[in-house]
Amino acid sequence: MTINTLDWTSAWNGRVSKADAAPFDIRCGDLALRLATEIQANRLPFINLPYRNELEKELDAQTPWLQSFEHMLVLGIGGSALGARALQKAFYPQQDRPCHNGRSLWIADNVDAATLDAWFELLPPEKTVVVVISKSGGTIETLSQYFLARLWLQKSLGDDWNRHVLLVTDASKGYLRQEANALGLASMPVPDHLGGRYSVLSAVGLVPAAFLGMDWKALIRGALAVSAPLTSMGPGATELHQHPAWKLAVWNSALMSKGYSQVIFFSYVPLWAQFGLWFTQLWAESLGKEGKGSMPLPAVGVTDQHSTQQMFLDGPRDKACLLLSSPSLARGRQFGDDLPEEWSYLRGAHFGDLLQAEGLGTQMALAKAGTPLVELRMGRTGEEEAGRLMALLEITTVLTGWLLDINPLDQPAVELGKRLANARLGAQGYEEESADLEAFLGRAPEQQEF
Repeated sequence: MTINTLDWTSAWNGRVSKADAAPFDIRCGDLALRLATEIQANRLPFINLPYRNELEKELDAQTPWLQSFEHMLVLGIGGSALGARALQKAFYPQQDRPCHNGRSLWIADNVDAATLDAWFELLPPEKTVVVVISKSGGTIETLSQYFLARLWLQKSLGDDWNRHVLLVTDASKGYLRQEANALGLASMPVPDHLGGRYSVLSAVGLVPAAFLGMDWKALIRGALAVSAPLTSMGPGATELHQHPAWKLAVWNSALMSKGYSQVIFFSYVPLWAQFGLWFTQLWAESLGKEGKGSMPLPAVGVTDQHSTQQMFLDGPRDKACLLLSSPSLARGRQFGDDLPEEWSYLRGAHFGDLLQAEGLGTQMALAKAGTPLVELRMGRTGEEEAGRLMALLEITTVLTGWLLDINPLDQPAVELGKRLANARLGAQGYEEESADLEAFLGRAPEQQEF
């Protein structure tokens, strides 16, 4: 049995000490009760996955159809894309390697006209399934892509176009649900109370995973293994107090109270680098409210030792670090005995040994510089371990939000930008936003050429 561990040896470093955790740690009893209540009411479905049985049944049924295609084009943005991409890079790296000729996943997660045009020009529509992901069914970026994809499919496939579409959206409401019902399109639900950044272990992330042939059920098993102690809590707070997510939430809250405004997610598991971007959205969109929160900084070892690490080690002392590692990574090719004398220490070593040495070096250098650091050490790097990591970070995020006395499940500031964009495009019902835009665009320009 492999074991995943949190190493706290360098956690209470710099300006933060265990004493700073006390004001947060004493709230465990109250938040344990809140957590149990919210889980029981299915308002935190990403913790106990109450939809699991139905999801597994439905996705098992859909997988043969999905895998009959050579290409999947996912239309989604933010939480509808970041989790799927993290899983793709971690468990389907062959798509990025030379001479790949298997199934391919393409994710359209931006308003990028040139790339979307290229996909429509180069992908064979008869061999492509388009997966449209939007919980609300009204995400303008995703819907605009869908409207164009629909035209592309109809032009090439005629009446058969709707056999090449899967909609992942709300079970009962929204435009995409109406579209699925009216046109008989294949669909899968996004459960209630499951926001995009918490949705990777639903159809949102698991449809692409199933298409690529991942062990997506192991992802679910891993997540449930982490959440199990919290879904069967007794009347006290013991289970929560001992849970690693609570300890991480208390640590992060103590850090913020001492002026640590940034948290580095430093991945020394190269194929898991995209988990840093997934975590960035999870943390930033959940906690950046009311002037609170800490800024997540994704970094990749050893790449960013040659870019941002100078700032991490010798810049402002406002950063903490979550360092992701694994001792089980492939060691790779072995160096021969023909190396020059100055590199003789590499003789007989393996290329992968360099990654482990560099990761240890970074960990020690950050600790020496006074950076509070917790190492997330994965015993293995399979799907089950990924599910464990994602569940741990999601639960940590919710608990940290509650310790900060904010709602970690909404994103009010993001909604303002969406309303202003809709007003700029001429949508109806945005009179106040239209007035603000008129005033903003009517300002005297202050420009300089460069």
